[in-house]
Amino acid sequence: MSSTESLRVGRRTLTLHRQDKPLLPAGDSGGDAITKGDLVTYNRQIAPFMLPHLRGRPLMLERLPDGLDGPRIMQKNTPANLPDWITRAEVSKEGGTVVHTVCDDAATLVFLADQAAITLHRWQSRTSHVDRPDRLVFDLDPADDSGFDAVRSAARLVRELLEDLGLACGVMTTGSRGLHVVAALNGGLGFDDVHDFAKQAADVLAEAHPDDLTTATRKKDRGSRLYLDVQRNAYAQTSVVPYTVRAKEGAPVATPLAWEQLDDPDLSARRWTIADAVEQAETDPWGGLMRRGRSLGPALRRLEKLRS
Repeated sequence: MSSTESLRVGRRTLTLHRQDKPLLPAGDSGGDAITKGDLVTYNRQIAPFMLPHLRGRPLMLERLPDGLDGPRIMQKNTPANLPDWITRAEVSKEGGTVVHTVCDDAATLVFLADQAAITLHRWQSRTSHVDRPDRLVFDLDPADDSGFDAVRSAARLVRELLEDLGLACGVMTTGSRGLHVVAALNGGLGFDDVHDFAKQAADVLAEAHPDDLTTATRKKDRGSRLYLDVQRNAYAQTSVVPYTVRAKEGAPVATPLAWEQLDDPDLSARRWTIADAVEQAETDPWGGLMRRGRSLGPALRRLEKLRS
């Protein structure tokens, strides 16, 4: 195979490099390693389902140019040599600004795969209102990998509380260890309010289930309890994008699922991979959930009343 090849994606013709280069081991499934070409193919196929979760959002790119055995680059600032047609967003940070890459189309998604950007991490807000998050994320982090029942139970508890407070939410595998529960907001409040709400909600659940759940940030304080992590709801923090590949053996994918799929005894954080995540996406597991963003104000008032 030649070292470069051309690929037409939408209105763009991309020059791809070393598509036969291995990036991730095949893992327990055996077979050949996952190559850069495999990642390009997957990103092209998943684009219609992934792009709605990407458009207009600053990204952090997790790049492994030499695979798992090489350096892991957590790239926030956009390199100067990226094509001019790729969207950028300059956002403030402490002491200055950062120019993040934004993925608005399939060509960008394929280009990033060719740059060995295996995992995409997004902000909870859009560049048009960068200080107003329209997503709220609970990261359910189990104490160990001994079983998944605790993660399922925690996801159901988070859902029950959020829906009682008037928020619509969905669940997704992380492709790593646990699950994310994601609620859609209308972007009416800032990060401080959203983070405060998430922290209060996590505290309510941990207080109601002290033997099973914790909000302790230090691992040594958690014991065998599942950690309700809400830190991704702060300004400039990121979470993995739905349908992104994780930089792990077998190329697991962070995959949205329908709530009833929690009952699947074979469910795990790495249930879907680059081989079958597109098929799952085609079932539309969230059913338009992210278009039903709601105001956090009434939910915050209900939560404060619940805690009083």
